[in-house]
Amino acid sequence: MRFFLKWIASAMAIAIIGWILPGVKVENFLTAIFVAGVIAFLNLVLKPILILLSIPVTVLTLGLFVLVINAIIVIIASILVPGFIVNGFGWALLFGLLNSIIQYFLDKAN
Repeated sequence: MRFFLKWIASAMAIAIIGWILPGVKVENFLTAIFVAGVIAFLNLVLKPILILLSIPVTVLTLGLFVLVINAIIVIIASILVPGFIVNGFGWALLFGLLNSIIQYFLDKAN
């Protein structure tokens, strides 16, 4: 049950971020639910691989390269989910940053 509540909370955060940022479009709440699932899946499967491959760059940038990895995951999610549109890398970076901050507070609330 807690998993589904966190998923819905993540979808709400994605919908709100899409509403706030002019370079990100989330068509409806169902799209936000799919985006939350796809981003969670990509974070589970793809993110560890990308982090492992980019360890030297991540160390050199004092961990800031993880934000670039988050932006890449957001761009991949925008390719996979119809109705989720991100206009460029900068918007994906900002979306990933805001989503990471919100997810931090959602995790801390548990």
